[in-house]
Amino acid sequence: MSFDTLRKSNSLDKLLAQVKKDETPTTEKKSYVDERLWKPQVDKAGNGYAVIRFLPAVEGEEVPWVQVWNHAFQGPTGQWYIENSLTTIKQKDPVSEYNTQLWNSGVESDKEIARKQKRKLQYYANIYVVEDKTNPQNEGKVFLYKFGKKIFDKLMEAMQPEFDDETPINPFDFWQGANFKLKIRKVDGYWNYDKSSFDAPTKLKESDDEIEKVWKSQYALKDFLDASNFKSYDELKKRLDAVLSGTTVTKRAEQMITEDSEDIPTLKETAPKQKSIASEDDDDTLGYFEQLAKE
Repeated sequence: MSFDTLRKSNSLDKLLAQVKKDETPTTEKKSYVDERLWKPQVDKAGNGYAVIRFLPAVEGEEVPWVQVWNHAFQGPTGQWYIENSLTTIKQKDPVSEYNTQLWNSGVESDKEIARKQKRKLQYYANIYVVEDKTNPQNEGKVFLYKFGKKIFDKLMEAMQPEFDDETPINPFDFWQGANFKLKIRKVDGYWNYDKSSFDAPTKLKESDDEIEKVWKSQYALKDFLDASNFKSYDELKKRLDAVLSGTTVTKRAEQMITEDSEDIPTLKETAPKQKSIASEDDDDTLGYFEQLAKE
């Protein structure tokens, strides 16, 4: 797609069609610091603020985001399993297989362990940093941004507003999109994004020449789905066995990790306190394991 074509199309319908179709995942890069990634900063109280703009798909790609499934949990050994899931690229994954065994056992304690080890969904997208007072050197630059379901829900709400008096927008559009005010609070030890919101639609830059320069500085997302960025089944199985101490069925529950990747504490921190199974993503959890039971 040329820049001129991009200028003439506000492909909101295409994005919504992709959301309906996209029951799949995406992946993150290898375990090194990726300078392309932007992450918001919070103060000592756990509060953070920044203004970003989600950007459209790059040339040769149809959708401005990719999805990645991963697992993040602590085993009975005290070791952590934090790995991308091969289900992202539609391959068999050892944790999903193990969770299937647990779920199909019919034992409620096994099902609870499987729930805590279920896949978590992450997204990657290109963003333009409008305001970042903590790191002002980031302002006016293009980065990749990794975020979870809660922020993706904000994007969906903008594209498909709940009420009739609200006008749908394509938040990824240069000309008719809108700045996203990212507001972070610490609630029960976790980053919370509920107060984040979109401004009124506005053009990103005054001239199309400036906009095209931003577009050409964006990063391709297709690499996140390249098989070379995933560990092999055997490597993941070896790691899983180590975390579970080689057992086939674990009777001790692991600590639960919060839904969004941004909320995962650093490994130096104490594991988060256990959350209630009756959490806001219950529907997603039960749907996932109902599908496992059919496999």
